[in-house]
This record gives sequence, structure tokens and C-alpha cells, in this order.
Amino acid sequence: ETARIRGKLILMILNGVHPGEPDGIDASVRLSQKLLSGKLPLPDNVVIGIIPVYNIDGSLTNRCCTRVNQNGPVKQGFRGNARNLDLNRDFIKCDSKNAKSFTHIFRDWDPDVFIDTHVSNGADYQHVITLLSTQHNKLGGTLGNYIQQQMTPAIFKSMQHRGFPMSPYVNTQKYDTPPEKGIYGFLDSPRYASGYAALYNTLAFVTETHMLKPFPQRVNATLAILEEFLIFTSQNAKAIRLARNETRNTFKYSKSHVLDWKVDKNHVEMIPFLGYQHYYQTSPVTGNQQLYYDRNKPFEKEIKYYDQYIASKTVTVPDYYVLPQAWSEIIHRMTWNKVDFQRLTRDTILNLSTYSITSFHTGTEPYEGHYVHSQTKLKEESRRVQLHAGDIFIPTQQDAFRYIVETLEPQGPDSWFSWGFLDSILQQKEWFSAYVFDEMAAKILADNPELKSRLDLKKETEPEFAKSSFEQLYFIYQNSIWFEDLNRYPVYRWFVSNTDQPKSFFE
Repeated sequence: ETARIRGKLILMILNGVHPGEPDGIDASVRLSQKLLSGKLPLPDNVVIGIIPVYNIDGSLTNRCCTRVNQNGPVKQGFRGNARNLDLNRDFIKCDSKNAKSFTHIFRDWDPDVFIDTHVSNGADYQHVITLLSTQHNKLGGTLGNYIQQQMTPAIFKSMQHRGFPMSPYVNTQKYDTPPEKGIYGFLDSPRYASGYAALYNTLAFVTETHMLKPFPQRVNATLAILEEFLIFTSQNAKAIRLARNETRNTFKYSKSHVLDWKVDKNHVEMIPFLGYQHYYQTSPVTGNQQLYYDRNKPFEKEIKYYDQYIASKTVTVPDYYVLPQAWSEIIHRMTWNKVDFQRLTRDTILNLSTYSITSFHTGTEPYEGHYVHSQTKLKEESRRVQLHAGDIFIPTQQDAFRYIVETLEPQGPDSWFSWGFLDSILQQKEWFSAYVFDEMAAKILADNPELKSRLDLKKETEPEFAKSSFEQLYFIYQNSIWFEDLNRYPVYRWFVSNTDQPKSFFE
């Protein structure tokens, strides 16, 4: 708060998310030494916050053989933490104590510029360092234009002058596709550090040095780019502050929001790239064709770069989300993220927009401690919902707008539903006994000719269904008043009408 009052910008550096990639750790030590000794002037309008080692557990697993293809240092940390979580997938779900602590730090400091330091696997090329800027279309507003048109090009230019020509992060279509075929802007969803930072209108970057370059050279490149970010932030403080404020206000009052994106393959630009000629050769190990790079054949050429994304899923944003108090794990995470909400002071019934989950796909293997859902389909309807004192109302017109919408809308790739926080709604709890329900089913059909017609049609068109007494009774049960409200999404949407008085519910 003191820094903000004095008009200072906040630059935050995060190191050691993957401790086997320690370049930023050493570079930050050297940056601090230069600033403290006066060899590098500390701008009076910037506060620097450095997290020297984020993944302490992985860093303590310090041994020779964790990064099989990396050129130094001799000992390296391990990617996972003590629970074997990749912390660069944990910034939304916050399964780790690391992520919880980071959330408090990040939301307290609210950095204007955020840098996450890494070492890159993948293709071979001449560049010592590449840069991932948070995806500009997703960042949106004035800030999205600023990061794409002003800040990123300026950092590229200054690094060129320092002897480290850069490429955008080398994200190829497939892991074994050479960069000459084109590279793609990385869509950093909120599970990643940079994607999480972008939720709060922060200019976020990931530095990626190349694994095959010598460790000292990688550290020098990382130090150089940290210095250039500091210089740029100081020199452009007014423009950064203005862009953040404008974008924050744009989203805060938005009536719709993009939940997911896809690359626009019709929009491509050509960028300079320093690579090595690739070739294929029969592997003496597998006997199959294997991709290789010839370091004796360097090249400089232009390659295709796909960095424009378009909306693939958009949602209308309500005035409030309503969350029953039983979902405490979500409420805790909302609190850590400084989301403003109010608790209902009395039981009431409200007409709300509700979702039913009609279908979804679940991964067949665990991913970061969860079985992740995707391809979620919904049915939306307006219903009268019984609410209770203590349930929470979350207004969307606040600084945490993006965090709120992208976690509470079930079709978001990093929503609470996608990560499995709400899986208990997907399991049926009550059943019937066929020998009792059979007589009830006959009466249900007699009282509901339309249901009987549907049953008869299903029996005619589905032979296996016609053979199964249980399936037929279950079909009737599902369409009776006895069937539970299965797959009802427990987060409601309130579009306030002119006659509604929201404040009356919280007094």
C-alpha cells in the first residue's frame, strides 16, 4: 500500500517453480547484488519483489540426474514438490501450500509486471533465450495491445542490443515438429503462473533459456532480460499504470466474457528465427526415423508465427454468482484471492439462472491430482431456488472479475468444475426397488400418456432397452417426481432486475 501511495510500480520475479531450471535463481542473486552495490541503479519509481525459490521441496531434491538433456548445473532440483505436484499447474486449484502462499503474496502486492523464469526443453536452435508473453488477445483491452505492440517488441530490441537475439517461446504444433514448420503463441490458461497473473491485469512473462546452452550463458541471458524489464518498467511507468487501469475498468463492467480460445490459423506473421538445419535418420536404438538437428548447419530465416487467438467459448456474465455455503473449499480460495462477497442474512427464495450438466468428458488418467473434465455441455433454465442464511453472493463488478467468471463458469478450462471440485453433484444417491416401483410405474404411465409414448418409442427403436426391465423402470423413474435433481450445477447466476433490491438480502 505504501508503494502504491507513493506512485511506485511493482515488478515481481518468480524463480524455481521448476527447481531443475535454476537459471532465474542465480540471475536474481546477481541482480540483487548489482542493485545493492549500486552497480545497477535502482529506479525510484519501481519496487522489485523476488521470490528466490518457489518450490522448496523440489529444490531440496538436489541431485545429478533430474534433467536428462540439460547442460548444467551439475546438481539440479526436481520438477515436482513433496506431493509430486507441478506447481506451474497449481495456481488456480491451489492444492499446494506453495500456491496458497503465493496467492496471498500476489494479491497483496498486485504486481504491474510479473516474470516467471524457466529453462526450455524441445527443439534445438541458436537462441540462448526465448520469451513467452501472456497471450495478448486473452489479456485483452488496452493492456493486450500494449504487451503485443509496445512492451514485448521493446524487450526483444533491447536484448538484441545486448547480444541475445530472441525468438518467441518455441511452441511447435507437435513435440517433434521442427520450428521451420511454424510456431504458435502459447495459450497460458490460469493454471499457469503467467495465466493466473493475467487474470488480475498484470503484464506477465515467462523467460525460457535453452537447455542445451551452457549454464553460465543461460544465467547471463536471464540476468540481462531481468535488467531490461526493470529498465522498461521504470521508463514506461505512466503508460503501464494507465493501461492497467483502463483494462481493469473494461473488464469490471463487461456483460460478456471469453472462457476459451483457439488459434486463428488464417492470421500468420513471419518472424526472424535462428535455427539449425534438421534432418531425419534411422535411430540405432528404435530402428525408426528420428528427428535430429545439425549444429554445423546454422541458419537465419523467417518462419511462420501464429499468435492470434479468437474466442471459442463466450458466456454472458450475471450481476452476481450465488454459491451455497456448503462449498467451503471454493469459498476459501475465493477469500485467498480477495474476492469480495456478501453473505445472505436470512433464508429466501430467488428466481435464478441455473445450469444442469448434460455431458462432459473426463480424462482417463490423473492429472496433477485430479481427473480433469472438458467438453462440458450445459442446459440453462430459470428456476426458483431455495437459499439459506450464510450462502454467498459474489458481485461480478470488481477487480477479481476474470478470476470469478473463469472459475465459476463450468465450461472454463480451469473452472472449479473442470478440476473436479464439484464432482459430488454427478453421483446419484437415491434409487428404487423394482418389485415395489413396478406397480408405481404402471400408475405413472397411466397418468402420463406422453411419457408412455416416449417409453414405447424407445422400446421399439432400442432392442437392448426393450429386453431390460430395469432400464425401462429406470427411464420411468428418471422422468417422475421421485427422481433427484442430479447434475444440477450448484453455482447460480443472478441477473438483477429493476425491481430487485440486492442490498436488502444482506442487511
